[in-house]
Amino acid sequence: MMGNLIKAEFRKTLSLNTWWVLLIPLVLVAFWLTFVWGKITNDFADFIGSSDAREVAGAVGLDASKLPVGLLAFAHGVNIAQLVPALFGVFALAGEYRSKTITTTFLTAPNRISALTAKMLTYVAWGAIYGLVSFGVSAVAVMASVDSGRWPSAGQWLAALGGTILASVLVTLFGIGFGAVLRSVPLAVVLLLVWFLIVENVLVIALWGPADILGGILPNGTANGIVGGIAADAFGINSLNLPGGVDHWSALGLQLAAGAPGVISWWASALIFFAWTMLFFGLGWAGNQKRDIT
Repeated sequence: MMGNLIKAEFRKTLSLNTWWVLLIPLVLVAFWLTFVWGKITNDFADFIGSSDAREVAGAVGLDASKLPVGLLAFAHGVNIAQLVPALFGVFALAGEYRSKTITTTFLTAPNRISALTAKMLTYVAWGAIYGLVSFGVSAVAVMASVDSGRWPSAGQWLAALGGTILASVLVTLFGIGFGAVLRSVPLAVVLLLVWFLIVENVLVIALWGPADILGGILPNGTANGIVGGIAADAFGINSLNLPGGVDHWSALGLQLAAGAPGVISWWASALIFFAWTMLFFGLGWAGNQKRDIT
């Protein structure tokens, strides 16, 4: 029965234009942000200042001119692009309430738990697909904008692939839960974009002095911290492993270069954002168990 419900969810998704329409901004954002950031960070020493560059390079045992800055560019591209699968997730349940297809969805399943489980599994697969596309496009942009001697190593590429897919799956589920709680596509889309792109970033930077932990615990920061944390880990510039000669405000610049200010570590970001995802997904799940569908 679950297999049939998952097939029905895939057919429902493929019958709409949303999945491929959203691929267009995903590809454009992932490629061009990665490409532009690759051009900016290609000369890492000039970008962050020669003294900080030497400090970071010494900490990881490399010459400043040979640091894998392609990883920084990659993190920026995929971190912004992952808003697309989050929006895709918003349409999963909130979109069905808007189009009134939620009635058919719940009535054709044995129970609502089965229907919501099938939807969750289906969108995990879609999140992974979006993550693969984002990784591929951003990887091409890195190779087009960064000198080959500064590309990530094979191990770093693999870590970036895993991190991108994981982040994409989690933000998709986050979007489902967020949309399910609000039940309004326009409201959910606006609030999600405003918080992720503006409000949280302003809070993190404005409160960097007294509360630099915010970037490591809030939703956008932890979502960005999965792939951004992999880049920060590679450079030794996360909050757990910052070179001793780098001052507090330089740390902000370095972590901004990785697209994850306040990042603790990639694995900590993944765990904390997983908790945020389960919070909203759980609220959405619970709220839809007895909600009127007529």
